[in-house]
Amino acid sequence: MADYIPPTIDWVRKHVERYESSGGTEATTLPNTDMPCIIVTHTGNKTGGIRKIPLMRVKVDDSYVLIGSMGGQPKNPVWVYNLRVHPDVEIRDATSVYRMRAREVTDRAERKRLWDTAVKVFPNYAEYQGKTSREIPVFLAEPAP
Repeated sequence: MADYIPPTIDWVRKHVERYESSGGTEATTLPNTDMPCIIVTHTGNKTGGIRKIPLMRVKVDDSYVLIGSMGGQPKNPVWVYNLRVHPDVEIRDATSVYRMRAREVTDRAERKRLWDTAVKVFPNYAEYQGKTSREIPVFLAEPAP
């Protein structure tokens, strides 16, 4: 089994640890907000290690929309590259855990629909897109076959 590699950013690491260690009963919102978040467990594309990242909770039916915004930074977050290589993920949504497969959404109409849904949940995404010249990646994590 691969080793867990904790997030390097201090607040992210502490948030993931609290969320996970509580079994999903604590830290289910992003720090200093009331915005629900999920924990996405995935495999590092270079290390093969287990990685975990909190992302906004954007649920569509039985799937989750994952937005690679990184606050509008010029580069994609590392998890985007990980999911492109290793699409099998685990999503913890509070006390529920799901095995899922993530796919990057490239169809323009589907992407727009999912992006618009994500912006309704977390309006800052629109601001983040305005801050960067890259198109922010959109993934859909769907129940694993």
